[in-house]
Amino acid sequence: MTAPVTASLTAPSARLWALIPCAGTGSRAGSDGPKQYQPVAGQPMVLHTLSAFAAVSRLSGVLVVVSSGDTFFDNQGATVLVAPCGGSTRAGSVFNGLTALVDRGANPDDWVLVHDAARCLITPEQINTLIDACQGDAVGGLLALKLPDTLKREVGGRVAETVERIDKWLAQTPQMFRIAELQQALLVAGDAVTDEASALEFVGKAPLLVEGSAQNFKVTYPQDFALAQAVLQARLQTT
Repeated sequence: MTAPVTASLTAPSARLWALIPCAGTGSRAGSDGPKQYQPVAGQPMVLHTLSAFAAVSRLSGVLVVVSSGDTFFDNQGATVLVAPCGGSTRAGSVFNGLTALVDRGANPDDWVLVHDAARCLITPEQINTLIDACQGDAVGGLLALKLPDTLKREVGGRVAETVERIDKWLAQTPQMFRIAELQQALLVAGDAVTDEASALEFVGKAPLLVEGSAQNFKVTYPQDFALAQAVLQARLQTT
């Protein structure tokens, strides 16, 4: 199937791309329809996400991966590429999206920043921080947050152990890797991996941890919508 295109990947010097998997159903959010399209602070959540990436001038393009038959972007006027090649898993959607990027002219050696559509509180500053940290790295890396809370291991609904937290991080997105290396890692690791860094780890790589922000959380559960709304409204009041 040919994806509708509203932007071009013809720039020969293109080095940095963003890929936004947007094919999830949002079953845990308790919403009517995919959560990424639910309104937050006056517009669909995914549009807040895309606004942050649009403000990063170093990106040569943004590709959004949607499910086949998804018409959300048909009337949005968004300056992004839309590829209806979403898979049954996140890993499948990302792999298909990487193929779509290369098919449209991206170089396999270019960098790609993969970001969750439902992390709508990401900022251009955080994206640029990741790029600055990873662009000269041999592997690439991800935004992440040092675990702030005491971590417990559970057995049968009761605490079995307190786990040392000093070396524990919460993975966030974007996660930034070379297109070809990420595609090959996903091919080897399979659909079980839940983020791109896990795929690189599976093939023996050690992604760089770049400190992110507690506000860059993934809207997952019904109560998360109210928190995201409050943060976005607070930002609007200070601009």
